[in-house]
Amino acid sequence: MSAEKGRAFLLKIGDGAVPEIFNVIGGMRATSFRINNETVDVTNKASGGWRELLSGAGIRHVSLSGSGIFTNSLSEGLVQSKALDSSVNNYQIVFESGDMFEGGFQVTTLEYSGDYNGERTYNMALESSGPVVFSGV
Repeated sequence: MSAEKGRAFLLKIGDGAVPEIFNVIGGMRATSFRINNETVDVTNKASGGWRELLSGAGIRHVSLSGSGIFTNSLSEGLVQSKALDSSVNNYQIVFESGDMFEGGFQVTTLEYSGDYNGERTYNMALESSGPVVFSGV
């Protein structure tokens, strides 16, 4: 796998239409994607002192976060609306290679900030609900 540009690592929000159209969330400067797997410990006296995990058990979820400058784009307004509604909506995470993850996410944090001599910025965090599907190119 060759190196990829961070600016080509995009977070997109779906519009809810059929067919659904995904738009890049405007103004983002940083994006983070994390796959989380909960472990289920099945260690017992016969484990010889080594921890044993139950394969395929536990809860899986994906966490997204991002930050950027506020540009008042339609997609930023949509994220704000979804955060206020506390709803689960479709998002895509797209890499420069064309590989993509897609699934339902809920905005768990949306924070705006700004200094008197700087730009208005935002930070957000999202958590998955249901399966997140990978599509490779």
